[in-house]
Amino acid sequence: MTSSLKGHSKDLGDNFIIRRVLPAMEKRSVGPFVFFDHFGPVPVVTGEELVVRAHPHIGLATITFLYDGVITHRDSLKVEMDIRPHETNWMVAGSGIVHSERSKFDAKFEVMEGIQTWIALPKEKEEMDPSFEHFSELEIPVLKKDGLVFRLLGGDFLGLHSPATVHSPLFYADIEMKPEADTVNWILSDKEEAGLYISRGSIESNGESYAVGSMVLFEKGTTVTFKAKQNSRLMLLGGEPLTEKRHLYWNFVSTSQDIIERAKERWAKDEFPKVPGETDRIPLPT
Repeated sequence: MTSSLKGHSKDLGDNFIIRRVLPAMEKRSVGPFVFFDHFGPVPVVTGEELVVRAHPHIGLATITFLYDGVITHRDSLKVEMDIRPHETNWMVAGSGIVHSERSKFDAKFEVMEGIQTWIALPKEKEEMDPSFEHFSELEIPVLKKDGLVFRLLGGDFLGLHSPATVHSPLFYADIEMKPEADTVNWILSDKEEAGLYISRGSIESNGESYAVGSMVLFEKGTTVTFKAKQNSRLMLLGGEPLTEKRHLYWNFVSTSQDIIERAKERWAKDEFPKVPGETDRIPLPT
């Protein structure tokens, strides 16, 4: 039987509910991916449905991808960027970055829904300089077959190469699939593992059915195989697994607990860089 994970609901405040799939007790990471949240769908009425005040990150890259709605990203690199469906924001925290996220009202969208993931940086790059990249829909490589649309958001897969700067071997993709599409069989190398998350619809894989909130896991060297049972939206993620243990505390990821302790002290003492124009920030958890 194919193994899988099931996301659990978490309230981020103001009844903003997300499904958190990674990290899980059964599996802490998939490839270099250490965090996976599916947020929404929630109605967008005022544009203030999501307000995440300024907060720090270290040792990771965050990727935001939307199905519906608009989010404004602002950070300590002085970047201010709206992200819309079929676009991606890649933020590398490295030695430390601070950012905020807020939903934005747009008459085109009645709801907001999307995925945010974290990728642990390789040990030798954990304290690299922070950076930010945004990619429009036109910049994202797409593969289309009957009933299948595959958008490569990061890394290399199926002969496609994403323009996003990545720091370890990985792949990350958005998939739309209709039930009339042929069964997918994608062979992983003996160094790569993968997860397939169901955001919408349902699929069948190796004789088992999976619905929204499930992530099907595929071990190194196996075949990613699935077929849509109805119109479905999926996220494929994976790559070479991490070779060192990662410590996770709040928004901090590192191979070193000492580095995390220093980051906690820096945030408590207000020593991180600032997001221009923002004074309200999320305090260190107690």
